[in-house]
Amino acid sequence: MAEGEAELSGLDIRALTTLEEFQRTLGLQKRIWGFDESDVVAPRLFGVYRHIGGSVLGAFAGGEMVGYALAFAGFKSGRRIYWHSHMAGVIPELQGRGIGRRLKLRQREEALAAGIDLIEWAFDPLQARNAYFNLERLGVVVREYVPNLYGLTSSDLHGSLPTDRLIAAWHLESPRVLARIAGNTSARDDSGGAIDIPKDIAAIPREEASAIQARVRSEFLAAFAGGCEATGFAVGHAAGRYLLSRRVM
Repeated sequence: MAEGEAELSGLDIRALTTLEEFQRTLGLQKRIWGFDESDVVAPRLFGVYRHIGGSVLGAFAGGEMVGYALAFAGFKSGRRIYWHSHMAGVIPELQGRGIGRRLKLRQREEALAAGIDLIEWAFDPLQARNAYFNLERLGVVVREYVPNLYGLTSSDLHGSLPTDRLIAAWHLESPRVLARIAGNTSARDDSGGAIDIPKDIAAIPREEASAIQARVRSEFLAAFAGGCEATGFAVGHAAGRYLLSRRVM
């Protein structure tokens, strides 16, 4: 379940800077997410995002681009600047080899060098593998649930379901993040309860998956409204469990 169990040697993580490199992400978008032309991010925008203060990274193995990460600048109330990591993925054949983690850690380094201490991104609450990676390997906290953020997409990974998303907040210099990226885990806190999801949502028929999504949406919205946040994720034989803690206001 954890990235990095058999890390790939000879991997090169570097900034993408040319239109030719940006064009190579098109094939990856289709291989990783199964997007058709209506859902891919146009390569010309990668250069724009990089130019306005974002980050575009590629992962290369044997000269082939096997993954990438795209982030761009945003701001919150009070003019706090942060990065939104819009896309980060690795080709299916090499997932679970530590590439995704190395991409995110390099993204963290670039953000800190640019004076950014917060990166956020959206992820599917029903994908147990991503939840474990984000919460346990990177140390994000989650306080926001957005129903159907992108609308229906062409990706088979989304199973024709509404694209409900959790918002991961990665506070790059927090004690929690520093501990997680060093491989240290503290005692998990479930004082705010827990929310269960299947370990493999893709194996569940759509009608049942839709009902599970509706339950998870309702539980997260109620938990966040009640002052909780997701700070951990536990994996069992057939299910995953978000661990909720009481938010310190």
